[in-house]
Amino acid sequence: MAKGHRSQIKRERNENTKETRPIAKLSYARVSVQKACFVLDAIRGKDVATAIGILSYNPRYASGVILKLLNSAIANAENNNGMNPENLYIEECYADKGPTMKRIKPRAQGRAYRIEKRTSHITIVLNEK
Repeated sequence: MAKGHRSQIKRERNENTKETRPIAKLSYARVSVQKACFVLDAIRGKDVATAIGILSYNPRYASGVILKLLNSAIANAENNNGMNPENLYIEECYADKGPTMKRIKPRAQGRAYRIEKRTSHITIVLNEK
């Protein structure tokens, strides 16, 4: 049996598996996973400067949200990990399904249609070349 308090054991275990790559996560983004993935597929594997250019001129709504998230990931890399922003590229980027808000739309003859407002959790992981 391990010695120490449960939280102490968890803390020691997490120190060994510490993630060194800079990560930025956005939870409960008001964009569906499919629409976010169109934009994420365009920037996956690209260097940071190219990705910012792509996101700046992409007309989709999700591109503005992802651009802010990418700038946050770059700031995390610079401040927390001491990385040079010119050497960074997007190693991973993905969107996971978040909770769906259900709303009602009144229709003719007393009927009600359901409207689903989907959310997503978007993650961007950077790395140095």
